[in-house]
Amino acid sequence: MQNDSGSLLEWLIPFTFVFCAGWAVWHAPAYILDFIPPANQSLLDQITELQQRKDVTPSLPGLFGGFADAIDWAALLLIPVIFFFGVRTIRCAEMEYEHWRAIDRIAIFFGRITMILIISMTSVMLYEVFLRYVFEAPTLWANELTLWIAGYVFLFSGLYAMQQRCHIRIFLLYDAVPRWLQHTFDIISVGLLWIFAFFLVFGSYKQVFVTKFYKWEMFGTAFDPPIPATVQPMILIIVVLIAIQAAINLISDWHLAPSKSTGIDELDEDELEAIKRSVGG
Repeated sequence: MQNDSGSLLEWLIPFTFVFCAGWAVWHAPAYILDFIPPANQSLLDQITELQQRKDVTPSLPGLFGGFADAIDWAALLLIPVIFFFGVRTIRCAEMEYEHWRAIDRIAIFFGRITMILIISMTSVMLYEVFLRYVFEAPTLWANELTLWIAGYVFLFSGLYAMQQRCHIRIFLLYDAVPRWLQHTFDIISVGLLWIFAFFLVFGSYKQVFVTKFYKWEMFGTAFDPPIPATVQPMILIIVVLIAIQAAINLISDWHLAPSKSTGIDELDEDELEAIKRSVGG
């Protein structure tokens, strides 16, 4: 695989994906009313009122006699298309894990999405600080939007960290045992992760997808973003993806030579010289 990274296309595709996904999420009440309208009249009226209040383009008529307009449909249909091209065109950067396979492209693309989200979150924070301290006109939405984006950054970076093998590991005992026992440790850790993911999804699926997502629960502030309706389902989805990625890592790394973590190998020459100077060496 090619390892040249940093082209304009690798910035543009995840940015477009984030924009389309953000538009679709914000207009999710329209999709709920079109695809799975609630049978309960009270809930139906609640989501209908929410859709009318949150619609960014209320002047556009809904397509096919529904609530979602042309832009809503375009954003929804572009999400899988952009995701496909983003996964296909991803390139591994020099500092990233080098022993990666085609199936790792999904997690790496989520890493690129995370980078765009961090830039977006930082931009929102800077915009809020500028308005608050320069014009003394703070916004009603910046704090909640930053919190919303930060939740996705935390979740997506977890999947990316699993693929990059940069999660926290205690290697004191792991490095001291033979390779066959290391394989045993790896199988046990992946098995425990799968058990955790299964019971987490099994125990909270109904509450998350029926109570939070289907009712499209909002945050209850002036900006009123759908943080409970979106972040909690994404937690379950990402945990499942992390468990799958852990199994992929286990298979991919099975025949690789074991790496010894001595601690001193991770220090560069500048750090060593700084330590020597600090102790008078």
